[in-house]
Amino acid sequence: MSLYDKRGVSAQKEEVHAAIQKLDQGLYPHAFCKIYPDYLCNDKDWVNIMHADGAGTKSILAYLWWKETGDISAWKGIAQDAVAMNLDDLLCVGITDNLLFSSTIDRNKTVINGDILEAIINGTQAFFDTLKETGVHIHYLGGETADVGDVVRTIAVNGTMTARWPKSKLITNEKIAPGDVIVGFASAGKASYETEYNSGLGSNGLTSARHDVLEKMYSIEYPETFEPGLPNEVVYIGKNKMTDTIDIEGNQISVGKLLLSPTRTYAPLLKKILEAHFNDVHGIIHCSGGGQTKCMKYLPGNFKIIKDNLFAIPPVFNLIQSNSGADWREMYQVFNMGHRLEIFTNASAAENMIKTAASFDIEAKIIGRVEASLTKELVLSGSFGEIVYTY
Repeated sequence: MSLYDKRGVSAQKEEVHAAIQKLDQGLYPHAFCKIYPDYLCNDKDWVNIMHADGAGTKSILAYLWWKETGDISAWKGIAQDAVAMNLDDLLCVGITDNLLFSSTIDRNKTVINGDILEAIINGTQAFFDTLKETGVHIHYLGGETADVGDVVRTIAVNGTMTARWPKSKLITNEKIAPGDVIVGFASAGKASYETEYNSGLGSNGLTSARHDVLEKMYSIEYPETFEPGLPNEVVYIGKNKMTDTIDIEGNQISVGKLLLSPTRTYAPLLKKILEAHFNDVHGIIHCSGGGQTKCMKYLPGNFKIIKDNLFAIPPVFNLIQSNSGADWREMYQVFNMGHRLEIFTNASAAENMIKTAASFDIEAKIIGRVEASLTKELVLSGSFGEIVYTY
């Protein structure tokens, strides 16, 4: 059993998928998000989409950072996490503008004060204002803030995003086919619309990241930050404090800042790509929960996916792996490991997409390809060797 499983979480969400398997799969079962007919206006040429996601256990890292340093700014990043995890899923079906967002914040009032709520709510609007400058418009409709201390130990920051979109401008992944190349877009670095270095961690696998990297002291000082029923050997087993620093490209960046890097949204980039190359985009995958194996869930047939030109592993993932000792198979299944967005396309269009990414200071390259197969298979290869996943 992996450390991830022992902590009561699942990279593949097997029980969740089993629970929803009898539900309507929508108009396009291979699309990254569930798509329904236009029930709002009954227009056969339009569709309705609604999506829910959040910052997950990353909010606990913000809590630890705030308690240790008094710096409340980390909560602004948590607001961005909750939005980006919704937005970037919807980007994968082609939606890049005119979205509605409603937030859901559940807090334990005994440990989370009003200043934190204000930082999250204002941080959400600030993120929308930044995206508006790039041509991506999200309208903030408020939401629900509940004091549920009997349920939540610290705080849960989530949201729901919805849109009405023309059917002719959807990406449904049904065009993915043998011969496609896969363009990966880096999760780490500093995009032109970001204010500082982004570690690339995103908002998935943070339960493991937190417990694997941070030292046992945190279990003693902050028992409210973990499930008390967990075995001691999986709780805060790392070597680092939040305020320890790591040299990255000549800059000293704290462990806390690396773990808390706000989830990068690819919205400004994808808006440009879809405007210029819509017909060349055969499929889009957000490498979120499930990491580099995420693509396998949305394939329209039995294909062999080969990723043999992956990005160099960003420092934050090496930090997690060196602390935990997790094998690379688990690491690539839990974390994005270097790119959180991938587009399935043809080779000629790929080069133009890579140039578009460069205009946003986002590294991009062809990281793999699609081959014909009798079964679904994923092959990852790199300095770590070769990892094969079969489905």
